[in-house]
Order: sequence, then C-alpha cells, then structure tokens
Amino acid sequence: MKIYIYGASGHGLVVADIAKVCGYSDIILIDDGYNPYPSFNDIREDIATPIALGVGDNRVRERLFNRVVKVGFRVISLVHDSAIIGSGVEIGDGAVIMPNVVVNARAKIGRGVILNSGSIIEHESIIDDFAHISPNVALAGNVKVGKITQIGIGSCIIQGVSIGDFCMVGAGSVVVDNIPNSTLSYGNPCRVIRRINNG
Repeated sequence: MKIYIYGASGHGLVVADIAKVCGYSDIILIDDGYNPYPSFNDIREDIATPIALGVGDNRVRERLFNRVVKVGFRVISLVHDSAIIGSGVEIGDGAVIMPNVVVNARAKIGRGVILNSGSIIEHESIIDDFAHISPNVALAGNVKVGKITQIGIGSCIIQGVSIGDFCMVGAGSVVVDNIPNSTLSYGNPCRVIRRINNG
C-alpha cells in the first residue's frame, strides 16, 4: 500500500515508522522545503493516494490539512499497534497516535491531533483539532484540551479541567485549574504566565 507523509523532518520520520507498522510498504515523504524530497505540487494530481500529516507545528499542520483536503486528498489517521484504544473512542481525520498511547472509553480525538509516545488520555476527555499532547502527558477523565493547544512533555492534568484554545502548557506542569484561551502557563501547580498572540 502507498501513502504520502507530508513533512520530512524528525516528526515526519516517526510518522513514517507508524505508517510502516500500519501496513504501508510504499511510504513517500513529501516536503515543500529546499531538500531532495518531492513537494506537494509534485504529487498533487495523485489524489487516489492517502496522505498522513508529518508536521509537529500545530498551525502548520492545520494549514497543510486544509490545503490537501481542498485539492481532494484523503487525510488519514495512523494508530500505532501498541496503542490501546478504548470503547467508543472517536478519532478524527489526520490524527496520529504514537507508540504506547492509551486512550480510554468515549474520549474524542479531533482532526490532526498528535498523541505522542506514552501519553494517557482518560475516559470522556476531548482533544480538539490540531492539538498536540506531548510524550508522557497524563490527562485524567473528562479533561478538555482546546484546538491548536500544546501540552508539554510529562505534564499532568487532573479530572474535569478545561484548557483553552491556542494555549501552551509548559513541560512538567501539574494542571489543577482551568486555563483560558491564548495563554502560556507552566509550573506545579500550573499558573498562567502571560497571554500569547493567537494570530
């Protein structure tokens, strides 16, 4: 089976490894930078071949998703076979679920989300579109993470907390209260440090 991975950086290489585990044998990295890889324009007529997103930057990933869908490509999700996916879990198009992730019952994973290695998404949590849950993050039940938000490596979020859109939660944070939109926060306990530009 053939697949394009949009993005040829380190993250794209990891996504390509997951594609291989998922049974794809003809894996073609594409990238629009100055490098030896074909660009999107080189393959844009081949809409019969699915694309997975191999870019870690949330905003860029959203832009690429919209670009390829507009042309007519199917953006697929990739789930590593070591991940545990509970009953009633919803996974949006273009999500990537990496090794040793646990997603428990009735969680909702949006379009273009990255659930990075070893992260835990507990029951009924909602991860909105193009968010990135970094390695070894643990979300308790009924947590909401907004769109284009990144949760830093090793952070923990207690049950029922809501984190807004366009947020950055720093590495190793312990989140015990809601976090408003467009903010940088970090610490134990996690505190809002400043607003950030979401434009």
